[in-house]
Amino acid sequence: MPYSPPSRARSGPRRRTLLASLAGATALLTGCSSGSGPAERVASAATRARARAARDSAELLARYDAVLAAHPALTGRLAPLRAAVAAHRDAFGGKAETGTKAKATPSPSPAPTAPADPKAALGSLASAERTVADRRAEALLEVPGELARLLASVSAAGSAHAYLLAEAAK
Repeated sequence: MPYSPPSRARSGPRRRTLLASLAGATALLTGCSSGSGPAERVASAATRARARAARDSAELLARYDAVLAAHPALTGRLAPLRAAVAAHRDAFGGKAETGTKAKATPSPSPAPTAPADPKAALGSLASAERTVADRRAEALLEVPGELARLLASVSAAGSAHAYLLAEAAK
């Protein structure tokens, strides 16, 4: 007589049924809570990342301007880096300041000041460039292709700026 193992009748729902139910519930909850599809969420994340990058570049420009105002002798060294930061701001859709007074922004930050020592001023610029470059490197993981490439490129440039400024501060 052949041996037949005892039947294992499972009680409760099967794994496939649970997974399908979970996937359906997730889709419903996601659709109800956000009110937008995946494409709109990606576009929104890209818009926020682009605005943040433009704002970061504008703040870096203000730091460069503060250092240049306090230490005009550094103009030859800082002018090319400042020009690159202005180009980065423009690439992210930021606006160049016009007139003698800066335009008000929705969340204005206090005007940066430069340390009295030129080497310390260069060190503070290096630190600011490094912080922004790191933030951009993290953000590129959340945005679509073209913006991710732009963020990666500008992040690399910022890292190079940080290195050059740190070396000059030694």
